[in-house]
Amino acid sequence: METKNNSKKAVFTGVVAALAASSCCIPPVIAAIAGVGGAAGALSWMEPLRPYLIGLAVIAIGYAWYSHLKPKKDDDCGCEIEKPNFYQTKSFLVGITLFSTLSITFPYYSGIFYPDNKQKVIISDNSNIQKTTISIDGMTCDACQHHVNQVVNNLPGIVSVNSSYEKGNTEVAFDNTQTTIVEIEKAINSTGYNVTKID
Repeated sequence: METKNNSKKAVFTGVVAALAASSCCIPPVIAAIAGVGGAAGALSWMEPLRPYLIGLAVIAIGYAWYSHLKPKKDDDCGCEIEKPNFYQTKSFLVGITLFSTLSITFPYYSGIFYPDNKQKVIISDNSNIQKTTISIDGMTCDACQHHVNQVVNNLPGIVSVNSSYEKGNTEVAFDNTQTTIVEIEKAINSTGYNVTKID
């Protein structure tokens, strides 16, 4: 009975840890889908904990599999064998393992949730094209940079935008007769990330 409870706790711990490991990357996608932005960077503080949470998820789900697959002691008492609960079945463990794997790897495929909203900009004078590099604090994964790209691309006159969470910046080319650096900064700050420097 204690093994069943430990297995149940291990599954719960594994799922929570897997979700927590990507919790810094899930809000930007939800914000983009819902059309809101302010809370997107709220969980970026969890990014340094990601490797530990992934490790915890792997250990917990590994223990659940071990508990399920280890040889059972033979009972020669002639007692009726109790039917396992759903959370103790192999199907449930396979489902939880797949769900946890998808949760942990979410940052690597999150870009598919962002529609391509790049606009065709008609430029009447190339001298109006201005390029700037904006340093941004709070981006931790692909989902963050896709979110910034999407929000900036919603502005009129954006020729190109290329954000990088690794560099902590975005490079924007825009028609300064249609939008301004101030409007771009305001759009980025609306995502929950913070503009720290504009070059």
